[in-house]
This record gives sequence, structure tokens and C-alpha cells, in this order.
Amino acid sequence: MKRIAVVGGRGFVGGELLRLLVHHPEVEVAAVTSDTQAGRAVETAHPPLRGSGLRYSRRADLEPVDLVFLAGVHGSTAEIIDEMAALAPKIVDLTADFRIEDQALMERYYGRRRTGEHAKAFVRGLPELHRKQIVDADRVAVPGCMATSAILSLAPLAARGLLQDVQVDARTGSSGSGASSGDANSHALRSGVMRVFAPFDHRHEAEVSEALRVDVSMTVTATPQVRGVQTLAKVAVGELTERELRAMYREDYGTEPFVRVVNGQRGTYRYPDPKVLLGSNFCDVGIVADNRGRALVMGSLDNLVKGAAGGAVQCMNLMLGLPETYGLTFPGLHPV
Repeated sequence: MKRIAVVGGRGFVGGELLRLLVHHPEVEVAAVTSDTQAGRAVETAHPPLRGSGLRYSRRADLEPVDLVFLAGVHGSTAEIIDEMAALAPKIVDLTADFRIEDQALMERYYGRRRTGEHAKAFVRGLPELHRKQIVDADRVAVPGCMATSAILSLAPLAARGLLQDVQVDARTGSSGSGASSGDANSHALRSGVMRVFAPFDHRHEAEVSEALRVDVSMTVTATPQVRGVQTLAKVAVGELTERELRAMYREDYGTEPFVRVVNGQRGTYRYPDPKVLLGSNFCDVGIVADNRGRALVMGSLDNLVKGAAGGAVQCMNLMLGLPETYGLTFPGLHPV
């Protein structure tokens, strides 16, 4: 059994990591840290983990493990990376600190540079596009939830040089803002909204632009759901037919365990919809085209699973030489 630690286990992503790890067949959760909750049972913050026996400890009390997940607030990983590297040979980071390689992009969107001796060691934690690098990596940075949806839905077109200027319309549930997101995400102010909170320059657009090597503009809207991300992008595809476009997607994703190409002819959920993905590690993508050379590209996922903790566990499996799907094969819930 591999010994795993979760640093920053009080937030939503930390809780989701623990939900996945406590039933993983090949790992043991050796420690969960939260300096403010040290000594308390993890179930006080994450009720689904009742009976797990897990308790929070202080980061300073961590002992060596095989791999550590860093699930704190953005900016926290860069501050403790040397400390973590001394405790674990492998690190999976779920903050934004090492997601972006380009220093100019990092400064523009986050106001700081990606620096330190560990910076160049991090690879992008998106197995569908970077599986070989992740297998050999000791440092992995998991992309943001909306970035994951947009990248996976657009990657087949980008790989064939069919993207130029891309505009992404992203919708996200309230859990994407974290467990300490402030008054704007209280029930009274979030319920029933369709609030455009990032008309331009959302941080995830930098990740999409860098990953796809194309200029991307992203608009983000808050929706009343707790979980779920949906991204839409209209692109020019010339004379390519919808059948030809779908064939590209099936060629690229036909053997991927967690990406499904969805374009139904019947039923209520004909296109990618986050509601049927809640709790699962799947990203559903779809593409439809009209007769004027335009296509709509769609992506959906659970922001806390495939968009964060599930993607991180998928990377962990690869890094530790385990089957990639271990602990992640459950479907979404329906109805919810």
C-alpha cells in the first residue's frame, strides 16, 4: 500500500480527495492536515467521511509519505514546496501555483512569477494529453476545472490546426469558489442567479490558451448549482461536416477511460450536461455543426471530481504505476 498525505484537507477539494482515497484499493491515507482544525475528526468538515477514523493534524507534524496532494489556497504551494519535497518523492498540486509555464501569462493573471528550483519540474496534470509525461513525473499540477472542460472539448480541433481566435462561454456551480468564498456565494445571494462574474480575463483562460497554443477568451457565469461545469465554444470549421468532426473526436477519445463523446439523437440529455456527471470522474464532450461552416463545441464535468480531485487521483495512479482507473470508475448520480 502506498502512503498518501493530503495537505489542506478542510476545503471542498480536500474533502473530495479523501472521499476518493479512503476506498482506493492501493493507497492508505497516512495524514490529513489543517492547522486550524488539528485534532478534530475529519468528518466534522466532511460528513460523508463518518466512520473513516481520519483526524486532522498539523502540517509541521507530517512524516514521510510516498505522495502528497497539495489542496490549499492558491499561493500556498509555492511557499511550502521545499518542505513538501523533503517529505514526499512525488507531489500532485491542485492549486494554481504551477499550472502555467509562461512567466508573462503567470504575471498577467496571477500577479506573480513561477519561480524556484521545482518550477520547471511540474508537468500539466491532464492524462488525456500528457499521459507519458505524468507517468515519468515527480511533480504534477492539475488544471483548473473550467480549463479541463475547455481543453478536453477543444483539443481534437487544436491538434488539427482548426482553431484560431476562440471564445469560451463557461458556467460553474458555487463549489468552484471554494469553502471560504465569502458573501457572494451565500445561498441568499447565489440562489437563482445567472451572474456573469468574469466577462474577460478569467484565470482559467490562461491555462486553455497555453495548453492549446491558441488565443482564448473566456467569459464565466455563476449558476445556482453547487457542482458542475459546462463550457461552450463556437468555432469556424469551414466545409467539415458534423459527421467528420465527430469522427475526429472518436478517433482521439475512443480509448480514453474518462472522456466520452456525447451527441445523442434522442432523450433528455442529448448533449454534455454536468447534472448527469455529478460525483463521477467523466468529462463529456460533444460537437454539432450547422451548414454555414460553424460548430458548437461542448464540455461538461463535475468541477470537484474530474475538474480537481478525480483528475488528481488519476494522475496519482499513473505516477505510482497503478492502473489509471483505480478508484474512479463509478458513474454519476441520476436523478439528483
